[in-house]
This record gives sequence, C-alpha cells and structure tokens, in this order.
Amino acid sequence: MSSDYIPMTQAGYNKIRAEIEQLELVEMPRIAEKIAEARAEGDLKENAEYHGQRERQGQMQAKINFLKSKLAKAAIVDPSKLAKDEVAFGCTVTVKDLQYGDEEEYTLVGAGEEDYDKGKILVTSPIGIGLVGKKVGQTAEIKAPKGVIRFEVVRIRYHLDE
Repeated sequence: MSSDYIPMTQAGYNKIRAEIEQLELVEMPRIAEKIAEARAEGDLKENAEYHGQRERQGQMQAKINFLKSKLAKAAIVDPSKLAKDEVAFGCTVTVKDLQYGDEEEYTLVGAGEEDYDKGKILVTSPIGIGLVGKKVGQTAEIKAPKGVIRFEVVRIRYHLDE
C-alpha cells in the first residue's frame, strides 16, 4: 500500500473529525483559560502551572496536526465494493500460525478504527499488508523483529452491516 493515502471507512473518518473538533473547540480553549489564569498569578519564570499548561497546549496542537494530516490523506473505502474471496480492507480473517498451530482472528480496519485489544488492526500494518490479497488456504509470510511469521488463511468474513 502506498503511504500517500490512508484507507478508512466513512465511520473512521467521522470519528477522527469528531476528535479534532473536541480538541479544538473544548480542550484547547480550556487550556488557554488555565494559561491566562496562571499568567495572572505573576512571575512566569517560576510558575510551574503556566509552563505545564503551555507544554500541554503544544502537545495537544501536535495531536490535532497529526489527526488533520490523517484526514488530509484519507481515502474513504466502501468495504461492500471489495472482492469477497480474498483478504481485503474491512474483512475479518482467521489465520493459523504455522509455527505454533494456534488460530488468531484479525479485522483489517482503517485509521481511527484500530483497537488492538479487540483484534482490529490497521490494514497498513505489517500483518495487514502481508495478508491483503491472500485467499483461503494460501500462506502469508510476514517479517517481524523475531523473524518471519507464517500464517495460513483459514477463513475470510465480511461484515457489510457496519
């Protein structure tokens, strides 16, 4: 996948947009208010509250900029229009680890929808990239820090109601 765009569903796009609005319209004004209060206390050189809030403001602006760059690179994908016989964006794939024999399940999602505790991984992650295009019975080899992981694709499911 090209790094020029970030695949995501409309729901993922909307989630990131809502987070930006929350940060810009609620959180940033709250920080600005705390900075003004701290500034009113006098000497800024020894004012830990002032410096802490300024640092927090910078970190939040960096997060806003990061999220906006994701949206600028967004490519909205409609999973219902993708081929159903191979691993692609939006599918849930069951794989068998060929070294250990255990099965794992991953749902390939776009930015804003990842949740690693629930098996929702980015389609642009190393595992996602390694699995995309594979069909049931095929093997994917994924380079990892500990070596090459070999997965056999066991099942592919699509959730078109999401």
